[in-house]
Amino acid sequence: MPLPRTRGTALRQQLAELRGPDVAPKALDARALAALAANPGCDRRALLDGAGVDKAKLASALGAPSAFGMSQFAFMRGNAFEARVKADGGAELLRLVHEKLDPGAEPPGAGAVPDLSAIGPEGRAARTALALREATEAGVWTLLDHPMLALDVAGSAAFLEPDAVVVHPDGGWTVVEIKSFPMLDGSADPAKVGAAARQSAVYVLALEEVAARLDPAPEVRHRVLLVCPKDFSNLPTASAVDVRKQRAVTRRQLARLTRVEDIAAALPEGSCFSPALPAEELITAVEAVPATYAPECLSACELAFHCRARSRARGAVTSMGRSLRAELGGLATVTDVLAAAHGEAGDPADPAVAALRRATLLRAEALRGTAAGARADQPRVPVAPAARTRGPEDLAPGLPTPGAPVPEGAAPETPLPGAARPEVPSPGLPAPGAAVLKADAPGTPLPGAAVLETDAPGAPVPGASEPGIPSSGVPGPGVSAPGTPVPGASAPEDPVPAPGASDGREAGVCL
Repeated sequence: MPLPRTRGTALRQQLAELRGPDVAPKALDARALAALAANPGCDRRALLDGAGVDKAKLASALGAPSAFGMSQFAFMRGNAFEARVKADGGAELLRLVHEKLDPGAEPPGAGAVPDLSAIGPEGRAARTALALREATEAGVWTLLDHPMLALDVAGSAAFLEPDAVVVHPDGGWTVVEIKSFPMLDGSADPAKVGAAARQSAVYVLALEEVAARLDPAPEVRHRVLLVCPKDFSNLPTASAVDVRKQRAVTRRQLARLTRVEDIAAALPEGSCFSPALPAEELITAVEAVPATYAPECLSACELAFHCRARSRARGAVTSMGRSLRAELGGLATVTDVLAAAHGEAGDPADPAVAALRRATLLRAEALRGTAAGARADQPRVPVAPAARTRGPEDLAPGLPTPGAPVPEGAAPETPLPGAARPEVPSPGLPAPGAAVLKADAPGTPLPGAAVLETDAPGAPVPGASEPGIPSSGVPGPGVSAPGTPVPGASAPEDPVPAPGASDGREAGVCL
């Protein structure tokens, strides 16, 4: 006759049936446990994590795969950095613990690294507890590499594996968390540091349960050591992080979790979460467990996309955030909120309903005032006449048509803007570049025009000079003034024209 099943045996058998036949349970790590503690009202996650269901495979079978997780490159880089930190018996890691957390203790030498290998998670957890007790009694620096700790979560044992635990010479225990994100100039990403602090707080809680079974109970330090790469190198650096706040929050949230056996007892007979089942049966089984979705689930849970779609289909207010859900009180759906805001439902004495109706009135007044102000401030735009091509008749009287020549002797009027002004020389002034004819009364030549021989010489053109005489009238250096004989030179006789040559005076025109 088989022995009757105990309470623990019956629960493990029930959880195995929920996972499905021949499906190995997935261990609940500290990261998942911290996410579960952040949303204690979600019975769906509590049951699935307690039963060891692989939520990533379940989400894919439901048709809502999640991109939640870590890349393979990040895994490889993290493992390589952790191996470097723990090299040489953890000498560098013990040095960082001594420098950042316990500088008053004796410097660590060759620290002890006990063997923690055992069969199964229960055996490893028992071996870890024994090694912690022996290291505390020895009073030397001791490094426990990947110890196994057990923590009761909603009536089910969760086995956790921190990166390292260091035992100080005074018997204190310190959790060490090794991460691959960099620490630039002594500071790191606050979001990543916060996630690491919440994860370390779970390890501290599990260590406190182990320490409570020893007499006397050793001290579990509330300051953990966070080890990260320094700047952009692969050299380790560390910083002490106080996790007292995260520890208190996690302990309170875990105490609020509904026990797994109570959630499983409310399920229909034959419920199973095996990914091998058809999608319709899986959806029915998953929807039988109530869930509490929030936007924060997108970064912490593999079933977040499935739960979000169901929450939006029901019109749940929680899909917009926990803070808004808390402000609305008993109004749980978007339909209820709109009906209360327009006065169609809800108790006027309810503060949430009164606030919604007041906000609706203020919005309506603001919209009416905006519309009236827009009409009053709108400028009057005149209607433009039909466009036509401008002609000469559109010009003002007395103004020439652009481009038309000005009659000789007529005084030109002011041209239209943009019209080319014709070059009209003044009386007595030759056109630019034209030869000056022999005239009885000389005029003033334009700048740049050549001065030809006339009966009465006129004023010299600015910038032009006679040979040997500058334009200023003062002889330049080494140049003699007209009429001054050059020293040693004979006086020239009157020039005699060459035979057949003309000096141009008879023709009157200088060619």
